Amino acid sequence: MGVDYYNVLKVNRNAGEDDLKKGYRRLAMKWHPDKNPNNKKEAEAKFKQISEAYEVLSDSQKRAIYDQYGEEGLKDMPPPGSGGSPFGNGGGAGSKGFNPRNAEDIFAEFFGSSPFGFGSPGAGKSMRFSSDGSGVFGGFGGNENTFRSYSEGVTRKKPPAVESKLPCSLEELYAGSTRKMKISRTVVDANGRQVLEQEILTIEVKPGWKKGTKITFPDKGNEQLGQLPADLVFVIDEKPHDTYKRDGNDLIVNQKVSLAEALGGTTLQLTTLDGRDLSIPVTDIVSPGYELLVAREGMPIAKGPANRGDLKIKFEVKFPTRLTPEQRSSLKRTLTG
Repeated sequence: MGVDYYNVLKVNRNAGEDDLKKGYRRLAMKWHPDKNPNNKKEAEAKFKQISEAYEVLSDSQKRAIYDQYGEEGLKDMPPPGSGGSPFGNGGGAGSKGFNPRNAEDIFAEFFGSSPFGFGSPGAGKSMRFSSDGSGVFGGFGGNENTFRSYSEGVTRKKPPAVESKLPCSLEELYAGSTRKMKISRTVVDANGRQVLEQEILTIEVKPGWKKGTKITFPDKGNEQLGQLPADLVFVIDEKPHDTYKRDGNDLIVNQKVSLAEALGGTTLQLTTLDGRDLSIPVTDIVSPGYELLVAREGMPIAKGPANRGDLKIKFEVKFPTRLTPEQRSSLKRTLTG
């Protein structure tokens, strides 16, 4: 049978007028080329097919021919008013056949003024689709002038993106994580009304991402009449951490040691952001401003998964608040000996 128009409109073969209208209304709004700027060619093809399907199935004569003879029967239809038999010419080269109406004209009849904010051009005055007598049914020619943009009329503007912070722990930015975000937004339905829609978006937080990194979901913001949908943008924000502080690709930790440890050495025990236990020996004398660097124990570097920054340990020496005379004498002898 060729194209299954019932399947195109997502209706059963016993569908009545109301079912056909509902199917067309929903699908035409979904696949109108101006609602699909990122895949316009696919949308234009689907939009044409949806219109053809509705035109055939909503006309009792065309539908009867289609149900009995399929697409070939429609090709053999005589022009309206010719009085000829629908199948008298056998589909020869001279057959005029079924010539689909302009897809935008059908759309304009349904919605009056365009729900996309352009205003209907009126029957027979579509600005987008033209017919040159070619194509499967004699219409919707494939030349480069078939589709023309509404830029000839009023261009729909895209509002500024809607930005929202996405707070992430340092552990999430270290190892990566998957976040599920439930959003509510205003969209324009098939009747041109604004309704509230909910959706769950998945965000893959990559290891090493920094504060200020933006994740954009095109057209997932609010939609207003006469405008394109806004983009939705999530901006990474870093939550404070109890132990570590981030400095670019490096991690900084502050560590307190006693005077005895500062002079005599010690071993630090740290737990990394991915849960590993590190034992770090301190063998140098910890003098004011001393900093110990542990290579490749910092944050992952997003553009190089095998690379990491460094871990920097900054020390604070705790001096004793009291010493006995014997301790003072002993320390003096040791330090000046």
